[in-house]
Amino acid sequence: MDGKTENQQDEAIVRVKDVSYDYYEYPEEGKEPTAIRAVDDISLEIRQGEFVAVLGHNGSGKSTLAKHLNALLLPTEGSVTVTGFDTADDDHLWDIRQNAGMVFQNPDNQIIASVVEEDVGFGPENIGVPTDEIWTRVADALEKTGMIAYREHSPNKLSGGQKQRVAIAGVMAMKPKCIILDEPTAMLDPNGRKEVIHAVRELNKKEGVTVILITHYMEEVIRADRIYVMDAGHLVMKGTPREIFSQVERLKELRLDVPQVTQVAHALRKDGLDLPEGILTRKELVREICRLAGIERTKPEREGTAANPDEVTVIQDRKR
Repeated sequence: MDGKTENQQDEAIVRVKDVSYDYYEYPEEGKEPTAIRAVDDISLEIRQGEFVAVLGHNGSGKSTLAKHLNALLLPTEGSVTVTGFDTADDDHLWDIRQNAGMVFQNPDNQIIASVVEEDVGFGPENIGVPTDEIWTRVADALEKTGMIAYREHSPNKLSGGQKQRVAIAGVMAMKPKCIILDEPTAMLDPNGRKEVIHAVRELNKKEGVTVILITHYMEEVIRADRIYVMDAGHLVMKGTPREIFSQVERLKELRLDVPQVTQVAHALRKDGLDLPEGILTRKELVREICRLAGIERTKPEREGTAANPDEVTVIQDRKR
C-alpha cells in the first residue's frame, strides 16, 4: 500500500488513536529521568475541509498535541496518521509535512528571507517545485492571504498580523491539504488577530483547506465546525461551538473564558431572563432580547455601509 496505513480516499485526513506522550525531566547527574505525561490517551478524527479548534489553558497539552499532527513529535503510545501516512514512518515524513503545514506563535521564527515573495517561495523550492510553478504558487498564496500588494516588501517592515499572514502564505505555497496553527495570534494585537483569523477562515471556506486551530481566544472559534477542549493532557470536552459554550460553568472550572457576549447572555439568564444557553454573537443576543420584548427587528436598507453588518440593528415597535 505504498507505506499507507489507510486508504488514500479515507474521509479522515488526520486520525489520532490512543495517543499518549511523555516528556522527560533530567534531575541531577546520575539520577534517573522523570517521565511527565503531557498528552494522555487521546483519540480524535478530523475530516477533509473541517475547521476544528483545540482549546485549553496553558499546560493543558494542546500545543504538544498539535506537534504530533505533522510529526514534529512522535507518540510515546498510540498512533497518528495524516492523509493515510503513519507519522512514525520516516519514509513518508515529507509527504506528511507537505500535506499538514504548521504555523507557530511567532512569525519571526518562520520568516527567513529579506523579501516577502522569496520567503513564500522558500518551501516549494526546497521540495523541488519547478521555478515557474514556484512563482505561480507564490502569487496565488499571497493573493489568498491578502498580501499580494506586499510581495516585494521586506518582512521586517510589516506588522505582526501581516507577518503571520506571510507565514501562512509560505505554508499554503506548499499546497497542503491541512494547516495547523499553534496559537498563531498569541503575540498579536486585536487588529492583527482579526487579520489572521479572517485569512484562515477564507482559506477554509473558499479553498477547502482543513484548518486545525490551537488557541485560547474564544472569539476565534465561534465559527469552527467542532471544538475539542483539553485539560491536564486529557480530552475533556468535544462538540460544536454552541454545545461547548452552552457549558459556561464547566468551562470556568477548566479555567477557560467564553466569548464576551456568551458571558453576558449567561449572566442575564441567571438573573431570570428566558434566554437560550450558548449564544455566540451579538446579533443572536439582540434577536433574543427583541423576542422577549415583543419588538421586531428589520435590516437597514444599506447594510453594506456598516463596518460589521451583524452588529447593526433597526428596531421597530410592533404596536406602531
